[in-house]
Amino acid sequence: MEDLLNVEIKQSDYSSEISAQRKFFQSGATKSYQFRIRQLDKLYKVISENEKLILEAVKKDLNKSVFEGFFGDVALILHEISFVKKHLSKWMKPEAVRTPITHFGSSCKIFHEPYGVNLIISPWNYPFQLSFIPLIGAIAGGNTAVVKPSELSPNSSALIARLIKETFSNEYVICIEGGIEVSNALLNKQFDHIFFTGSVPVGKIVMEAASKNLTPVTLELGGKSPTIIDSSANIKLAARRVAWGKFFNAGQTCVAPDYLYVHKSIENEFLSTLKDEIIKLYTNNALNFSDYAHIINVRHFSRLKSLLNGPSVYFGGRTDENTLAFEPTILTNVSKDHPVMKEEIFGPILPVLSFDSIEEVIAEINKNPKPLALYLFTENKSVKEKIIKNIPFGGGSINDTLFHLATPHLPFGGVGSSGHGSYHGIHSFKCFTHEKSVLSQTTKFDLSVRYHTTRGALNIIRMLFK
Repeated sequence: MEDLLNVEIKQSDYSSEISAQRKFFQSGATKSYQFRIRQLDKLYKVISENEKLILEAVKKDLNKSVFEGFFGDVALILHEISFVKKHLSKWMKPEAVRTPITHFGSSCKIFHEPYGVNLIISPWNYPFQLSFIPLIGAIAGGNTAVVKPSELSPNSSALIARLIKETFSNEYVICIEGGIEVSNALLNKQFDHIFFTGSVPVGKIVMEAASKNLTPVTLELGGKSPTIIDSSANIKLAARRVAWGKFFNAGQTCVAPDYLYVHKSIENEFLSTLKDEIIKLYTNNALNFSDYAHIINVRHFSRLKSLLNGPSVYFGGRTDENTLAFEPTILTNVSKDHPVMKEEIFGPILPVLSFDSIEEVIAEINKNPKPLALYLFTENKSVKEKIIKNIPFGGGSINDTLFHLATPHLPFGGVGSSGHGSYHGIHSFKCFTHEKSVLSQTTKFDLSVRYHTTRGALNIIRMLFK
């Protein structure tokens, strides 16, 4: 079966599908407000009506509980659609901007123009959310889209393909399933914009491929997102929110706390409290707890197991190779040169480091690439201001984890090696549109100072453009 799939991939480069979408886009059919709203309504309907099937798919792929499946792969999609529908009319209006005295007689506006044919490549950890929320932006922006879900979550991928096929025509939105060969074939085609969510190494491949056609890209990547527990933190609340944010979906979240810095004065108390909070969430036997997610596949499971070699296991560490369950695990005595501190963990392992001064933490974090997220627990306003001012990161939360990505009012995205561009809410609309600048000039008069033949023109221009 796999060989047959590869044969089919080699025989198709998806030119006809992309050409059909380009023709449909150029017809202007996708651009009206009424059309966009109808498509968003259709998407809302198909997601809400198929909630049970979506939850079953993520259960099969990742052993997600109903709670985690709904929160991570249904609720955010429905909320995003509702938010976008409420504001889309306003966003679509041309935006008038001020005109300087140097442009007397003219008016300036920004038009939000759809890119055209978009490629959306989504990952396996939140397969529905990370396929459909970018698609919402593409629809709101007036585009067409090719959606390529991850083959590592096959049940979710098959359902995504089915839902899209039942909801949209291929010339408007099409889902193309498959593995690396399919991704490569699509990346070799000419798109007007590529939206990719995934790992840093694959993000580099996507960007390199896009550069051949000078295609604009949005990269939602990852990295090592630090969490800082200041001496003034509310220990119990911090421990509960770290446990929830880190081990939600078994740590397979791009913005999960990747490692912890805990102030030495509260380290022992915090670790003990964190252990208690993990047990409250996932019991003393997480390997057999039905509401605890499992690792996506054997390769990632083996990679995570190898990260346990060296540091001390303070809590957890047990695994089940048959089910790919991996206990919530806390590591201490961690060397900064250990692999667990060199690569994004993307699993239920939490290394804990201690610190004396906040300046020390800032210096250490800034030695590494800019993280996708940062979390700080503190009751000290000056510490909060110092961290925000001195550490660059994509986004984050003070006294919480993960929740910043759930509001459509905040842009979500990385910086540097953790990503490029942002989305959610109006930022999704902007992500899938080009800001086209238009100056409209009067014909009632003509300022002669713009012409070099006018006497004294240069001196006037010097004065105006100071």
